[in-house]
Amino acid sequence: MFMYAKKMYRQCALSGRSALYRKRIRMAGCLFLCAVLCVSLCLSPAADSHSQGWTKPIQSDRVEVSPTTALSGLYPTAGEGVSTSAHAHLLMEASTGTVLAQKNAELRLPMASTTKIMTALVAIESMPLDSEITVSSLAVGVEGSSVYLAEGEVLTLSDLLYALLLESANDAASAIAIAVGGDISGFADMMNRRATSLGLTDTHFVNPHGLDSEEHYTTAYDLAVIARTALENPTFREIVSTQKTTIPLHGNEGVRLLINHNKLLRMYEGCIGVKTGFTKKTGRCLVSAAERDGVTLIAVTLGCPDDWNDHEKLLDYGFSLCESVTLAAPEDYLAPLWVISGEKEYVMVGNDAGLTLTLPRERGEIRCVVELPRFAYAPLKQGQTVGRLVWLIQSDGHTVELGSVPLVARYGVTEVTYKESLWEKIQGLFDH
Repeated sequence: MFMYAKKMYRQCALSGRSALYRKRIRMAGCLFLCAVLCVSLCLSPAADSHSQGWTKPIQSDRVEVSPTTALSGLYPTAGEGVSTSAHAHLLMEASTGTVLAQKNAELRLPMASTTKIMTALVAIESMPLDSEITVSSLAVGVEGSSVYLAEGEVLTLSDLLYALLLESANDAASAIAIAVGGDISGFADMMNRRATSLGLTDTHFVNPHGLDSEEHYTTAYDLAVIARTALENPTFREIVSTQKTTIPLHGNEGVRLLINHNKLLRMYEGCIGVKTGFTKKTGRCLVSAAERDGVTLIAVTLGCPDDWNDHEKLLDYGFSLCESVTLAAPEDYLAPLWVISGEKEYVMVGNDAGLTLTLPRERGEIRCVVELPRFAYAPLKQGQTVGRLVWLIQSDGHTVELGSVPLVARYGVTEVTYKESLWEKIQGLFDH
């Protein structure tokens, strides 16, 4: 078409000045420009990950997995990590649930007062914190740790939760269970349903405090999942990170001083909770969590004589493996996107959201890919998603997606009802 248009244009230009010839000249010119345009479009290179990103690059080896699965797959298979005195232990990276270290993590074991993590979670999700609870006679004099509640005493759910999680009060656990679940058995059913909702198949509760029972058990892994879920609740997180507080004593008689049994809050930098436990039959149990530089870890030990030191070792090991990486801050990316049938020729697009991930310190190269169409059709709304930034990494010989953030229009572009077409523009060049 290119050679034909060029030849026709030259012949017509030399053939005279009649209207027929002038018409042929215009047609030849149009064909010539169309040929040039087609050739330029065919030869234009596709965008790569470092260009303006007008096309989505083809990743033939990309494996479609969830970002959480992709992140978990970057870590080596979890072994014991460090040697502990625990019958079972587990270390988890909280943002993804990745297991970093484990020993007998699937073994069903009793968990003593670490039970109260689930007790608190179910109560917080079931009743307003300012709800007033009248202490039942069935909650008075429960064996083990206690804040010595009196029958008929009125406290808020919030007060009882602090007693439950700081002083590990079994009477507070019973008072909460009766108020929320109607009785101990009913509340245990609620705890079991919540465990099932988390996909846990090796956990079963028969009471809210963790006193010994053959049918009351969990695993190190299940307990870490429960703690991870509970720590996502701001109320729970605030309570378990509190070192000491007070609640009323028998109305206006005074106050009870509550001191958190979790010594790691004072011993370990960045510790944010969560719960101790002990019975003679079960031994020492501990769930801890710590946060440093954007990385949150959860450690669990069951039947662990040297739990304080063992948790420090587990957490130190985890922080040596992980780091928090900011892949994008809000408004890091800004680029134009051509608009068809709009009042503006293009719209600026960018990322409103940032992306920070916890990643292994030893990892492959991370690549950022810009996924945008070559153009968008008007109308466009401000904040409308038109593409995304995607971060990729090599894992087991495949490219996997770590995460992404949307690319949105920075402002709106209204649609124009009529715009001169490209063909009309070309014809217009030869109408004079």
